[in-house]
Amino acid sequence: MFDLANEGFVVLLIGLAGGILLGLAARLGRFCTLGALEDVLYSHNDIRLRMWAVAIGVAMIGVHVLVGLGIIDLSAVGILSDKWNPVASIVGGLLFGYGMALSGNCGYGALARLGGGDLRSFVIVLVMGLAAYATLSGPLAYLRIWVFPQVQAEATPSLSVLAEQSFSLPAGMAGIVIGLVILGFAVAPKRMREDRPAMFWGAVVGLAVMAGWGGTAWVAHTSLGAVSVQSHTFSAPVGEAMLYAMTASGQTLSFGLGSVAGVWIGAFIGSLIKGHFRWEACEDPRELKRQIFGAGMMGVGAVIAVGCSIGQGLSAMAVLSYGAPVTLISIVLGAAFGLRQLIEGFHQPAE
Repeated sequence: MFDLANEGFVVLLIGLAGGILLGLAARLGRFCTLGALEDVLYSHNDIRLRMWAVAIGVAMIGVHVLVGLGIIDLSAVGILSDKWNPVASIVGGLLFGYGMALSGNCGYGALARLGGGDLRSFVIVLVMGLAAYATLSGPLAYLRIWVFPQVQAEATPSLSVLAEQSFSLPAGMAGIVIGLVILGFAVAPKRMREDRPAMFWGAVVGLAVMAGWGGTAWVAHTSLGAVSVQSHTFSAPVGEAMLYAMTASGQTLSFGLGSVAGVWIGAFIGSLIKGHFRWEACEDPRELKRQIFGAGMMGVGAVIAVGCSIGQGLSAMAVLSYGAPVTLISIVLGAAFGLRQLIEGFHQPAE
């Protein structure tokens, strides 16, 4: 059995390994939330969106195989322990998506770009982490709790558990079936099956998310619940990493710290492999102002929605959280509105 120090170190390594894979996927596989939306809306190319679906399908299948084997107990998953607040999912998702469009990246994407030398992303990461912690446990927390109170749920809010309760279909089997359907949809077009790098990196992202859930579940079981069962998300953990950088002696090692560091390391390695590493800075004050404002919106929105595009769009989707599809759709709508506003703003007709 681990002692507390070793448990923190083990989950840090689990987060680090998965984060490195996610960073590599961003730089080598061009896995990107906002990029996928831009491709679909303005280039009529759905390959990167289907990469997302591959990642969701692989993660969902993997997680529910582990559920069926008894390695993951869905009732111990932190994101499933609170009663779902649909309004919070919608409002938080819209805020995050709109902020993502203004910033030009989500938290995960900003970390990946930072690994390639983009100093503009450093500003986005800092502002988003600060805004997330201010909303989670800082001055904005009082307002958040008043507007969006969280209540402990009596039952685990997971669609796979609902299937088990309603149709006597084992939760693990229900999740596997749904994951296979999503994966089948993702790879249905021949153009997707022929794009092997897209298939590969989508699967890598899904496996990284699955490994996060499975690894932390194993440590939690071995340590008798000393650590929480979680997977990758890039809102509050960014703020946590900032706190650790300033007050390491007063903080403990965690999965989130490893995940954030891992994405940066993986993206740095990937940018070197591709020969894309170069220092970049923002030369337009208006652009920087927009990115700072968007990063703040992302931090606030992610905390309200209990996760970012990765935390809700992949990690929560993998465990079939009730709120994950609603939050993901809200993020997409917010981002689409933001992108449209930006593009139309740059092409205003002359009076």
